Amino acid sequence: MTQQDKAPVPAGLESRHLCTVEFDVGGGIIAIGASPFGEQRVGYVTGGRILGPRITGEVLPGGGNWPRSGRIGDAAVGTFDARAVWKTDEGDLIYLTYTGRSLIPDDVRALFADPAKPPVDPSRYYLRIAAVFETASETYGWLNGTLAVGVGEVTSFGVRHVFYEIG
Repeated sequence: MTQQDKAPVPAGLESRHLCTVEFDVGGGIIAIGASPFGEQRVGYVTGGRILGPRITGEVLPGGGNWPRSGRIGDAAVGTFDARAVWKTDEGDLIYLTYTGRSLIPDDVRALFADPAKPPVDPSRYYLRIAAVFETASETYGWLNGTLAVGVGEVTSFGVRHVFYEIG
């Protein structure tokens, strides 16, 4: 192979903290059950908070996550189908959609099911997301061209995601 035949190597990905979002999931997760397509569940977003260096505000009620899960060995593996609407402190609305993956060992899943247990160390499970945004806001229009990835953590109120803007 000659130098001319080699494809150029794109620049590496860079990231910076976009925001941390706490999604309140009132009523917990509703288990629909196992169908031929996997274990279906639903969690409705009832509110939340957005804290970041360039964006702050609230998560409006009405969004949700429709995760589906299966099994890999002694762990539940899942995928997300989530949507939410954010309202910034300036009153601008931002529509968010994300997907992702989770890998929750059975012993950790049992701890999640017991509200009397303390929070589980997030290093014991895997929860990663990829998000895109839509807004008519001039102030936050830059989000329309942004891909964010995140790390999630199960909390007593729902879930906390730390979003990173990918450049």
